[in-house]
Amino acid sequence: MANGPLPSELCLLSDLPSKSEHAKVRFLSCVTSYSTPSGILTLEHHQPLDTQRVFALVSVELVLERLKAEHIRPGEWLNVIGYITAISPPTDQKGSEHRVTNVHIQALVVWPAGPLDLTRYEKSVKALEERGRNAGLVRPVALSDTLLQS
Repeated sequence: MANGPLPSELCLLSDLPSKSEHAKVRFLSCVTSYSTPSGILTLEHHQPLDTQRVFALVSVELVLERLKAEHIRPGEWLNVIGYITAISPPTDQKGSEHRVTNVHIQALVVWPAGPLDLTRYEKSVKALEERGRNAGLVRPVALSDTLLQS
């Protein structure tokens, strides 16, 4: 039996509401805002483009000492590994046809994505999930950093 922490599950931000609370996840998303008093980063990634919008409200209090100003700038793409602490039910967004779901995350690690091909990333994550389903895995296979570099 292996000792140590469980691996995180790579997923798109839009898939977070389908995960269970306390699940350890890894996702890529874009900073839309940061609240200094609460230490909450609001992140989004509109993939797929449909009527459901998902926001990750990421508590960075455990990693605050390692965060740099560029990590919290709106428009910055970040990788996040953390635990889902709550998932709010979808609500109607005023003045829009979109429904909004907020997923609360306790960040364990946050780092900048750097240059990336977003379309290729999205396709790679979806392909990995599909391979996991076809193999009969209950939980998709974890993805190492090598996929993002290839």
